[in-house]
Amino acid sequence: MNRIKIKLPNQFSFSTKLTIRVSDLNYGGHVGNDTILSILQEARQQYLASKGFKELNIHGNGLIMVDASIEYKKELNYADNILVSVSATDFDKMGFDFYYKIDLIQDDQFILATRAKTGMLLYDYANKKKVPITEELIKELS
Repeated sequence: MNRIKIKLPNQFSFSTKLTIRVSDLNYGGHVGNDTILSILQEARQQYLASKGFKELNIHGNGLIMVDASIEYKKELNYADNILVSVSATDFDKMGFDFYYKIDLIQDDQFILATRAKTGMLLYDYANKKKVPITEELIKELS
């Protein structure tokens, strides 16, 4: 079986520390795949806020996710401290990719737990249509 292999960027422009909550656990007693997407969304929201944006208000438009890829490397459990790093790259005329790295912080070491990528489009929610990305926005997000 072929596995997803996500090539992360060399540098990340934003990182945030989070703690795994009991509500993040699934019936297996570890972080579930649905929760990983929620963790990515939280980090993405914080990244956008650091740039002065909201996911639904970037120069009057929003973002919509068109795909997601996740590569699991290490189990995450209750009360684990993690560092989620985010970078925006691979811009084209309509969209771009967010790359994420989740590291488990353990004994002052960073252990890779997850690599992920989400494909994003700039989207006009009022008119239900894609919107081209401007050079200004590319500079602001890069």
